[in-house]
Amino acid sequence: MSVPVLRAVDLGRASVLAGGSGRLTGYLARPVGRGPWPGVVVVHEALGVDEVMRRQAVRLARAGFLALMPDLFTRGGVARCLVATMRAALSGRGRAYQDIEAARTFLADSPECTGRVGVIGFCMGGAFALVSAGSGGFDAACVNYGVLPKELDAVLAAACPVVASYGGRDRMLKGAAARLDSALDRAGVVHDVKEYPTAGHAFLNDAEVGPRLLRPLLRVSGMGPDPQAATDAWQRIDTFLNTHLNPRKGES
Repeated sequence: MSVPVLRAVDLGRASVLAGGSGRLTGYLARPVGRGPWPGVVVVHEALGVDEVMRRQAVRLARAGFLALMPDLFTRGGVARCLVATMRAALSGRGRAYQDIEAARTFLADSPECTGRVGVIGFCMGGAFALVSAGSGGFDAACVNYGVLPKELDAVLAAACPVVASYGGRDRMLKGAAARLDSALDRAGVVHDVKEYPTAGHAFLNDAEVGPRLLRPLLRVSGMGPDPQAATDAWQRIDTFLNTHLNPRKGES
């Protein structure tokens, strides 16, 4: 059985045109078969583009989406880029947003894309996905345990439809799901927000991440995979993306 292949792509030209990084690479996962397909920009976690994140992109391609993950740490790696990128995620401003826009434009302009593009983010990427939902460029946003911006109502004033998933054992984001759900209600944005009581941070990952010596501590803190919650969350994500990016399939 054929599976989608992840290949490296150069996003530098698109990023320069968007006002982003002069050097930007990414990873594109193309569904098997004939397109065009809806596109999804995948925004990685704070640890960068690792094997877990690559598998998330491939999973989206397997579900029928042209998935593109820009490497927001292209210019200097995690060590040099993490602080500035995290600052951008929390403030809603910074070069990383132009790099995400470059990825969106790359997909929208591709003959393999239908022109409808969503964004999905995990952890740090979830914060980027939520702010990007209000940028006016995306047709759907998937927010996975992303920090909420301070100006939440302003960010969501003109947001695209949002599906969001949080863990009830995530101590860093206690109450975030309820606050986001209420804010989306106030904004009149179509949404599906769910908190999973048994899950912690990064529960959608299919394997543990981070330095091996720290993994026992991360497990104690509730961080890591939760297969049961992840299965339900992915079903919701797939349905939501198909509804808003691929209406014919979403109605089937």
